[in-house]
Amino acid sequence: NNAFVNMAIDNALLVSNSEKKTPPTVRFYTWKPPAISIGYFQSLEDEVDVEKCEENKVDVVRRLTGGGAVFHEKELTYSIVIPESHPMIPESILSSYKKICGALIKGLRNLGIKSRYRPINDIVVNNRKISGNAQTRKKQTVLQHGTILIDVNVEKMFSLLKIPAEKRSDKIISEVKNSVTSISQVLNKTVSLNDIQNAMKKGFEEEFNVKLIKESLTDYEQKLAKKFEKEFFTLKEWNYKR
Repeated sequence: NNAFVNMAIDNALLVSNSEKKTPPTVRFYTWKPPAISIGYFQSLEDEVDVEKCEENKVDVVRRLTGGGAVFHEKELTYSIVIPESHPMIPESILSSYKKICGALIKGLRNLGIKSRYRPINDIVVNNRKISGNAQTRKKQTVLQHGTILIDVNVEKMFSLLKIPAEKRSDKIISEVKNSVTSISQVLNKTVSLNDIQNAMKKGFEEEFNVKLIKESLTDYEQKLAKKFEKEFFTLKEWNYKR
């Protein structure tokens, strides 16, 4: 889906879960067209080169969650909504990050990749970031979503974000390249999106000791998502609110 629909669905699942109309839910998704999501507390104008995004047909959307600007292109994104009171979710935010990231670590292990959790919200392979995550808690419900990088184009990312001139040097770009990695880089081969999704699904099942049931969005969830897309995520008032 596009960026606005993706963020609206995550919000819809959070609200529906808080109303006890949706069970704890894991969702896997991708972005079409590519997008930049900015953190809830960021200024879009300070962070993003909007003209460059328009030229490159890249969506820009404000997330419900905090953190920094993220370029979404060659990745699998996940979200999980689950009540704060759920016995599998630790009370502290740091511990809950670690718990949910544990599912991704097991998912990566299923692909043959050894990774570890790096507080507060990263997963790294040989000290290089392969996954970034963000969480919010509203209506007694946890929403966490994050990226699993399949491949990464640092030059394209730098061209779309407002990076100060002094940080655009080849040296800085090289340092960023050395601080991030991807499934393709680690395994030195292409892995299908379906295989990655299946590995991550299995990772969540192992970490939470559950069996995930594949389902489509309910009519109510779709209705909520359309409402949030229209009333929040597509609006300039939302995206430029800071």
